[in-house]
Amino acid sequence: MRRFLRFLVPLLALCSALRAAEPPPVTRTEVIYGRKFGTALTFDIVRPEKPNGYGILFMVSGGFFSSHESIDGALRGGLLTPFLERGYTVFAIVHGSQPRFIIPEIEVDVHRAVRFIRAHAAEYGVRPDRFGVTGASAGGHLSLTLGTQGGPGPADAKDPVDRESSAVQAVACFFPPTDFLNWREEGDDAVGVGVLKDFKPAFGPRSDTAESRSVYGKEISPIQFIKPEMPPTLIIHGDADKLVPIYQAEKFLKKTQDVGVKAPVKILRKEGNDHGWPNMGPDIAVTADWFDEHLRGVKP
Repeated sequence: MRRFLRFLVPLLALCSALRAAEPPPVTRTEVIYGRKFGTALTFDIVRPEKPNGYGILFMVSGGFFSSHESIDGALRGGLLTPFLERGYTVFAIVHGSQPRFIIPEIEVDVHRAVRFIRAHAAEYGVRPDRFGVTGASAGGHLSLTLGTQGGPGPADAKDPVDRESSAVQAVACFFPPTDFLNWREEGDDAVGVGVLKDFKPAFGPRSDTAESRSVYGKEISPIQFIKPEMPPTLIIHGDADKLVPIYQAEKFLKKTQDVGVKAPVKILRKEGNDHGWPNMGPDIAVTADWFDEHLRGVKP
């Protein structure tokens, strides 16, 4: 149960790990970006006093559970402070949560959110061609999902928003799952079983048999979608992580090298740290540095 809670709400772990600090002055607006079975899907726009014209998409997700309250915790805990202090407008994206919705349905939500923000970029005061994305754990998985699979929607989509691109231009995330079929080593199946058996609701009925998991696991693993044109990507991962092993980040990095990814891909290894660690503030600042360099062209 302790392991389950830590994976389910890593945002709370992150916030508690940060040193308390007064958040910078912001304005905050809730926006509906879609609906599922009559339920509104929302993101919060968090604007600093002096916006720099660039947007950071924050995946509000832990264990593929998302809640508006987690945004409050992220603001109070200082999780968004490095971005806001540098003038980034943050879009805190809430998605449909497990157990009602499973991972592929959640991925659809975040693609829709990016398309919606891009369609309204002028209204929000951000550049539509320079989005960064960040998140931790499941939020990191969704960040890499956008980084590896973001792209134009169907040209014949009924809703013009769905024709927009869900591509992002930089990724910086924490301890993300990247390959559910090879979790701690080659052949270690974690598609709702093994290490992740407590999270089976997020995977749904296709995780019931080994045969279906072998196909399904590829469909939801960002490592399967790495391409040479993917954006600059930073992964920060503790090498003592017992839940999402650093093997996930290392395997992802190796695959980018094998594929010949043109943009920089980097792992920042945190020695002796588990799934979250004390005083993560400097590491959040490192992700802001990454966006400064790869979105704005400003060397840290």
